[in-house]
Formats: sequence, C-alpha cells, structure tokens
Amino acid sequence: MRAIVYTETGGPDVLKLVERPDPTPGPDEVLVRVAVSGVNPTDWKARRGDGPGRPLAFPEVVPNMDGAGTVVAAGEEVDPGRVGERVWLWEAARHRPNGSAQELVALPAAQAVPLPERASFDLGASIGIPALTAHRCLTVGVDGPAQLGPDALAGRTVLVAGGAGAVGHAAIELAAWSGARVITTVSSPEKDALATAAGAHHVVNYRSQDTERAVRAAAPDGIDVIVEVAPVTNAALNQAVIARNGTVAIYASERDDLTIAIDPAMTTNTRFQVVLVYTMPSTAKEQAIRAVQDAVAVGALRTGAEAGLPLHRFPLERTADAHAAVEANAVGKVLIDIE
Repeated sequence: MRAIVYTETGGPDVLKLVERPDPTPGPDEVLVRVAVSGVNPTDWKARRGDGPGRPLAFPEVVPNMDGAGTVVAAGEEVDPGRVGERVWLWEAARHRPNGSAQELVALPAAQAVPLPERASFDLGASIGIPALTAHRCLTVGVDGPAQLGPDALAGRTVLVAGGAGAVGHAAIELAAWSGARVITTVSSPEKDALATAAGAHHVVNYRSQDTERAVRAAAPDGIDVIVEVAPVTNAALNQAVIARNGTVAIYASERDDLTIAIDPAMTTNTRFQVVLVYTMPSTAKEQAIRAVQDAVAVGALRTGAEAGLPLHRFPLERTADAHAAVEANAVGKVLIDIE
C-alpha cells in the first residue's frame, strides 16, 4: 500500500511517499481503508517537533490524526459486523506511528466511529480534532452542560473568536445546534460570509469595527462562554464582555504568556479553562464523540464553502503541500484524497 512517512523532524520536505506492507489489525482493532485524511495544526507541529533533524519515538511515522473511510477487517475481539462500516477517525497517530495519511490504517476500534450514509467522507475527515475541541470548549462552563445537543445551551450567549477557522466553524455549528446565541469575530468580509454560512447570529469584523462595542451591543448581558483562539490578543476584550460566572475556554496558544487581571476576573467569577483535546478527561471525550455523532446524524455539522468551511484538496503524493497549506493558515479545511 502507499503511505506518507517521515523519519525525522523537520519541514514538509521530510514527508515521503513510500510503499509499505498492508497492516493487520490487532485483537481490539479495525483495519480501515482510508478515503480522505484531514490535516490539523497539531499534525505539522508534531512533524516539526522542537527543531529539524530530531529523532522520533518510532523508526518512521505516518502523519495525521483525522480521516474517514471504510472498515475492511476486524480483530478477533471486535464485532465482525463492523466490516463494511463507514467511519470517521480520531487521534489515529496519538502515541502511535500510524496516522491516516496512508491507504490502510489499523487502529483501536473505538477510534473508528460510525459515519452515516448521508455524511460524506470529506465531513468525516474534517470533524475529529476540530469538533471534539469545540465540544470541550463549549462544555467547560461552571454549569456545564456535560454534553451538547438540542437546547443544551438554550439561553446562553457564546462568543467564538476566529469563526472562520476549523475549530471556530465547529464551535459555531455545535453552539447554534445546542440553542445558544452565537457571536463571532473575523478579520475580513470573506470570513464574515463564511461565519454567517456556518450559522453565527452576529459577526463582528475586528479590523473594521469597534469590537467591544459591537459585541456588547449584540450581548448586553455579557458572554457566557468564549471559545478563544488568541487569548493574549483578546485578553482585554474578553475581560470587558464576559458575563458574571462566564468561562473563557482557550484552545490555542500565542508566543506571549497570558496575564490575567485578577480583580476584574474575581468580580465576575470568570473561569479560565485551557483545552487540549488529546489530554482531556476520557469521560468528556466520550461525551464529545457521542454529541458529534448526533450532530452529524441530523446534519448539524457540515463542510464545504456553502456551509462556511471551504475545502482545499491534495492527492496523497502532495501531502507535503497539504501540510504547508495548514502551516500557512489556509482558511477552511485541508484534506488529502487517499483513494
């Protein structure tokens, strides 16, 4: 089978197309023929590591956490009825050398989640890390909820920073599906159109508007949950618009350290929650997977430009270009066609 591998850390040029033996699933694993592989920022960050030329934990690594495809074999401890099942994958390369940038991948059966017939492989490859991250950000508030679904966020107002990004897009869709009023910030009219298509009720262009005034006008009682991609840049804004007992859920980092003004945060009882999908509690991850399954089943999670998430496609042999596109902050979702 064809696979993309790298044997040391570095830029996209360390990614090579090779032929490898077909894998065999272990007792608790399924073998998936991958149709589409999704690329996330953590994929290229893992490939770059702490610097070029560093050794890896394994002799060679196949990148990419997310993907979608069809189960073609099942281990002896797995229900054989899963063969032929369409699935989406999560954390395929977590503590393992075998991600989704290959024609066949064997992984724990729990990490291959059923994908409804109505849902495309493109969607399946787009939801893993972004949707699970968004779900965690939206459920870490003081009063929960632990799991999203219709009316789970009814009566609450959510601010999504960077609503045109993959996590921002998923956060908008999941929050709106769960009954929240959704405000988002973007940097251009083009991104405004994408966030609106995703279902945001109010979109603020922070380059052309007074962001604090616009957010306060849309949410005079304050923001209950902020899904934050730029915590340092937006620190003053978040302090100004957070509601009492509100939560700032931080899922991305900046070069500078975040300084919290204690007195204002104490006055509002603000919770600051840092989110990393890979190390979130197992119960929270299980709840997120179930909610994402439900959202996919009813069409609440979508992909494509008409849904606010443009797709950028690359063939397997151009995986290096796909990684470079994500590293260059491509707007939308970068996918690799395996088949």
